Amino acid sequence: MNKRWTIDKIKEFVEKNSESKLLTTEYHGFSQKLLFKCSCGSNFEKTFKKFKDNHQRKCEVCQPPKTSR
Repeated sequence: MNKRWTIDKIKEFVEKNSESKLLTTEYHGFSQKLLFKCSCGSNFEKTFKKFKDNHQRKCEVCQPPKTSR
């Protein structure tokens, strides 16, 4: 079953699964970049798909991007 994500469900997911906070107040689809606040205080943008599926749940300072092979 395809799960429809709303901004409230995304906010709940973020609170339960990371130390970051969701700052975005509207959700328009999976390709939209959302604004988050990392536990270190930095703001960062990620799509919800990357945040959820790729575990990219912190800013690039706290969780540097993986180097390509």
